[in-house]
Amino acid sequence: MRYALLICADEDAVISPEDKTTGEAATASLQDELRAGGILLRTERLCPTTTAATVQVWGGDVMVANGPFAETKEQVGSLLIVECDDLDRATEIAARIQAARSGTIEVRPVWETGQATFGPPREETPCDTPC
Repeated sequence: MRYALLICADEDAVISPEDKTTGEAATASLQDELRAGGILLRTERLCPTTTAATVQVWGGDVMVANGPFAETKEQVGSLLIVECDDLDRATEIAARIQAARSGTIEVRPVWETGQATFGPPREETPCDTPC
């Protein structure tokens, strides 16, 4: 089963050069290990929330606003897609991510659909967890 590991942190936090170097090395090492084991399927790093746009449609009118929708202390800054047998294994991996020491890693099952759709067809059971 695929899981999304959403890496959330305060994008305005000040990090020392030493901590940045250590964190980047730890991240690269973990990702290399997971790739070699066929567990890590994809990684993406997101641009800062200052570059975001929020889109809503109300009564047929498209509303576009600058910035993120929610005002929160932590923002999603990157994500990993991993292939694991179960949620326990995915959370074990999440706990090894360096950013978990100063932020939050949200672990979420990914719908197993054959194509990009708005939700799964009703007859599919996408995962063991009710969504």
